[in-house]
Amino acid sequence: MVRKNIKDNKNLVIIDGRSDKDYNNGHIPGAVNVQWQALANMVGKAGDKDWGNLIDEELILYKVLAPLDIPKNSQVVVYANKGGWGEDGRIVWCLQRAGIDARMLNGGFDLWQKENKEISKDSKIQNSENDSNKEYIKLEDIKINNNVNITTDELKKEIKDVKIIDTREEDEYKGATKFGEARGGHLPGSINIAFNKLYNEDGTIKSNDEIDKIMKENKIEKTDKIVTYCTSGIRSAHMALALKNAGYDNVRNYDSSYYEWAADKNNEVVK
Repeated sequence: MVRKNIKDNKNLVIIDGRSDKDYNNGHIPGAVNVQWQALANMVGKAGDKDWGNLIDEELILYKVLAPLDIPKNSQVVVYANKGGWGEDGRIVWCLQRAGIDARMLNGGFDLWQKENKEISKDSKIQNSENDSNKEYIKLEDIKINNNVNITTDELKKEIKDVKIIDTREEDEYKGATKFGEARGGHLPGSINIAFNKLYNEDGTIKSNDEIDKIMKENKIEKTDKIVTYCTSGIRSAHMALALKNAGYDNVRNYDSSYYEWAADKNNEVVK
């Protein structure tokens, strides 16, 4: 997570992870609009196996990274709104899995705007031609890291050995189906800590000490194996990054999340 004036830093690629409408209403100068769905398998419908999961290396390169014109060794900064689902965290989590140096802008667009920093309505067009003087990311540079996520099958095998955090709102945890989930409830043994509980009022992430206090209150230690989930792995990716940043090294995001878990009637859900 970064928090500084990023506008004039030539080594950064800035991604606005909000909706087209929000982007067009004003964004950080030079930012390009990329939504989390661009990095996800959206074939089929929510609940289908692997729906919403990270796409493969070729699609990451040719659908997302190549049009962004990202040179090697660049740093990518992603931002969104604190009132969203942590879309910036999901995008960063995906890019980091692909080996890209990506981070969230602490406080996001809300704090940028509150501090009266420059806002632009000029759309940055994704580049169609590369600069011959720059070395760009190639397919062989993208290596998908599967150590930061967990699949449904893996979670079933490990469910008794991990601390599971349900990062949804309390009503979802208790059974509300607000987004077309097949069934209401939560994963067996999961602990409800909404992802935005780690936010300060201004949208920045709470200090490591504050995060430790929240985790200890829920009997979660830094040495635990932790799995985060939500509806489709967005809010949970954000929390996974926040926990990692606070020193919880063994944390994985269940990117298939509750959509896929609830769709299979063989999987137990609890209310």
